[in-house]
Amino acid sequence: MTAVSLEKPFDDLAAEQLADPAGTGPNTDPGLAAYVVAQATARAAEIKAGTDAKVREIKAAAEADAIRTAAEAEVERQRIINRRAAMKLQQDEAAHERKIAEQAAATAKAAAEKARTDKAAADQEQAAAEQAAEEQRSETTWRWAARGIYAAGLGLAAPIQFLAFWDPARPFMISAPILLEGLALALAAGAAWAVATRRDVLPFRIGIVIAAMIAATVNVWHGLVDSDIGLNAGVIGGIASLAGPCVLMSYEHGLAQKRDGIPSFRERREAEKRLKAEQAEAARKAAEKRAADEAKAAEAKARADRERAEQVRQDADRQQHHPDVWAVAEMMRSAQGAAVVDPRIWGAAWKVVHGTDRPGVTADTEALARLATARVKAAREGFLDTDPEGPLAQAGKGLHGIDGELDGADDEPLSEEQLDAVRELAAELGDAANLSTGNIRKRLNVRVATAGRLRDAVRTEWATSVGSLT
Repeated sequence: MTAVSLEKPFDDLAAEQLADPAGTGPNTDPGLAAYVVAQATARAAEIKAGTDAKVREIKAAAEADAIRTAAEAEVERQRIINRRAAMKLQQDEAAHERKIAEQAAATAKAAAEKARTDKAAADQEQAAAEQAAEEQRSETTWRWAARGIYAAGLGLAAPIQFLAFWDPARPFMISAPILLEGLALALAAGAAWAVATRRDVLPFRIGIVIAAMIAATVNVWHGLVDSDIGLNAGVIGGIASLAGPCVLMSYEHGLAQKRDGIPSFRERREAEKRLKAEQAEAARKAAEKRAADEAKAAEAKARADRERAEQVRQDADRQQHHPDVWAVAEMMRSAQGAAVVDPRIWGAAWKVVHGTDRPGVTADTEALARLATARVKAAREGFLDTDPEGPLAQAGKGLHGIDGELDGADDEPLSEEQLDAVRELAAELGDAANLSTGNIRKRLNVRVATAGRLRDAVRTEWATSVGSLT
């Protein structure tokens, strides 16, 4: 071993021995070569052990983070589930309470309505009972009053007639007053029978009037010719003969009208008032309906005028700006017998001329829309700002321009900072095989092509270093 070889730095010697481990060089000491090889092997084993430990540490940390993240996600998911279940329970309880409250309100409303209905029915029944009782009372009073008047008239007129017809030479004439006054009484009874049995009561009333007038005439005549009776008594007797039967006949007449259902004057007057009110209400409703119909007709006419004016405007505008489509639409309208070019005919004509289903969309506008969509896609993927030609030129490239940019070669040199960042990412992931253009772009924000080159370079280094150590 020479002095020069001993004074060489260890790293240089190690490099030389690694380059020629067998010590085949002309000036190589075999013992030193073996020592260098052993040191290099130990260093390599140390580096591999450290790398494996680092990889295991990173994997363990990643697994712990994954477990912790999964546990936190599970806790959060369970919290959300519990929260949703609590909210659902609260909503169900609120809905149940609301339903119970609505049912209670409906029950209370129904009970109140039933109470009002029952009270109204009871009030109506009570009013009807009171009215019936009042009618019965008044009818009874009126009946006995009429009979009392008839009895009073009979008691007043009968003695006068007995005095007038009394003749000791002809005592049988004493029955004449009984005949006259009894005739009116018998006819009054017949009229009551006719009313009760719903028979014709008019003949009995005529007979009552004739009998009463005869009796009254006899009383007045005897008062004039007989000084013992006197004119005053004769007139009073005549009035009594007429008053009693007339009052009784009036009672029977009212009773007959009630039983026959003939309305009284007051009832007829109220019926006329109700009829006039109903006619006025019907006239008011008819006027309102007529006004509503006129307003509706006016509105329909105005709407038709607006639609007609709008159709005229559309026809003029389409004929001016789309004469080729208008010609086809007019042909279709005439062939179909339509009055105007409606949206259906215009859409069919537009499709015939331009080939699209939507009026206003042509091949040019469709191409512009697709170019704009491609430009938005390029901007989202980070390629729009690399085009020096500006937005218009970028949009003009279309999809093929973007795809060419993706497929084209990237000649930019890879910086050492970029490589170090990707190496750190590979160490964090545990293996360079886990590298992808996506996670590299997230770390460095570079283009896809550059990310692919960085991924391939680090994978190659990683495979070379691991292969040399093993």
